[in-house]
Amino acid sequence: MKPPSSPVAGAPSGPVADVGVSVGAGSAVLAFDVGGTDMKAALVDEAGTIRALVRRATPHDGPRTADAVVEAVAELSDRFRREHPDVQPRALGLLVPGHVDDEAGVGVFSENLDWTDYPFRDRVEAAVGLPASFSHDVRGAGEAEHRLGAAAPFDDVVVMAIGTGIAGAIFIGGRLYAGGGMAGEMGHSRVADGPECACGGRGCLEAVASAAAIARRYTARTGVPVAGAKEVLDRANAGDTDAALIWESALDALALDLSHTVALLAPQAIVIGGGLSQAGPALFEPLTAKLDALLTFHRRPLLLPASIGEDAGVIGAALRARDLLAARDAVASRPLEAQP
Repeated sequence: MKPPSSPVAGAPSGPVADVGVSVGAGSAVLAFDVGGTDMKAALVDEAGTIRALVRRATPHDGPRTADAVVEAVAELSDRFRREHPDVQPRALGLLVPGHVDDEAGVGVFSENLDWTDYPFRDRVEAAVGLPASFSHDVRGAGEAEHRLGAAAPFDDVVVMAIGTGIAGAIFIGGRLYAGGGMAGEMGHSRVADGPECACGGRGCLEAVASAAAIARRYTARTGVPVAGAKEVLDRANAGDTDAALIWESALDALALDLSHTVALLAPQAIVIGGGLSQAGPALFEPLTAKLDALLTFHRRPLLLPASIGEDAGVIGAALRARDLLAARDAVASRPLEAQP
């Protein structure tokens, strides 16, 4: 299942589109996936059809950014319910980046979006008037990939997103492992002597091999601005030795980090999504070879491209909102003496 592409990121408010993608029958829900650059919102009906999908720029307002995100969620929720009065959502799913405490419903820290210890779940529930599930953007997208996409056949699997940042969702025995909100931060493991990372560390994988870092490092080396990692790869394929060096060093860093993941978790597969995965064989073939060369007796995981696509986050948010309702309905159906 692969949802269609959304409107171009960075538009102030993309059009709401009927996309006709089913995520399975269940309660009608709202779903929001907030990223550092853009946010996506969806309305899912009881049949599981994504009745509306919108992409717009994530509001950046310094220390008010988290408040602005909640305001945008409330605005889009009202818009969806107004434009689709036949759909009555019962819950909302929200995903955000950074360090996230799923259980407390708190965005603990985001260096890119200027929030610390922000009570997203409580604020969103108050603003929208619906119960809300809350989680990390990559964990949410990983859950969608594990239930509906390329990670579905595996009990022990890591779903890794390589875009502006790098993070992963870890599944052990078929269950998501969150580690108190700290698991899967492989983007902040040290793989080199530099450059400095936004987290305050030095030589983090995210500072070397994220899509944003590849472009940034090429420009720093050559003085030539580039549009993104794809342009660096295109230049490398055209014989640009600086671009080839940057690309190869990024692959080396990724392979080193994945070798640590394999040694620790022995996953059956590592599913890679995010912008860098669009490189296709230019990423997967050399990365597989480099990882294989680093491993000895270890289980060699399959390296697979994510299959759901760029809307995995909102699909994951919708699934989590339905999980919240299922849990509440299960509690409500118990005899009163058995309820907590």
